[in-house]
Amino acid sequence: MAMRVALRCLSANFPRRPPALCSAARTLLPRRSDSTRTHGTTPPALAAALKFTEKHEWVRVESGTVTVGISNYAQEALGDVVYCGLPEVGQRLEQLEEFGALESVKAASELYSPLAGEVTEINTALADNPGLVNKACYEEGWLIKMTMEQPAELDGLMDQAAYDTFIKSLEE
Repeated sequence: MAMRVALRCLSANFPRRPPALCSAARTLLPRRSDSTRTHGTTPPALAAALKFTEKHEWVRVESGTVTVGISNYAQEALGDVVYCGLPEVGQRLEQLEEFGALESVKAASELYSPLAGEVTEINTALADNPGLVNKACYEEGWLIKMTMEQPAELDGLMDQAAYDTFIKSLEE
């Protein structure tokens, strides 16, 4: 428990910028080209249906049910996920309310509800296999399903193009 608290304190959320390196380290470390980055990679069939938050959660609405997960960028930043702390079914969430946490071998990060609503289902497969978040964050690695109380909140979320621009702004 103390380790979990310490990890959360150290990395309450993803850093906006990586730590600055001294000039010697910058010249020794190769920089990955943008073509090797996969953080914006979303399967084309899903890209149009997804909306994203600034905290790197994604939302997909199907038949009035909202599915929530973390983006590829977020799962890459976390590294290998080893634990998923998710809410109880029936819990009511406000938009941007903390609802759980993911812990990895590198860090821990809180999860925030992208919309107001009630949790209707949690991904129970993550209890035995939290690595699904890394393997298929947009598919089998989803976190929760919930109702949507205020559909207008979707308008405040980013589409894929806006999210890609947001990610690039974090790296500059």
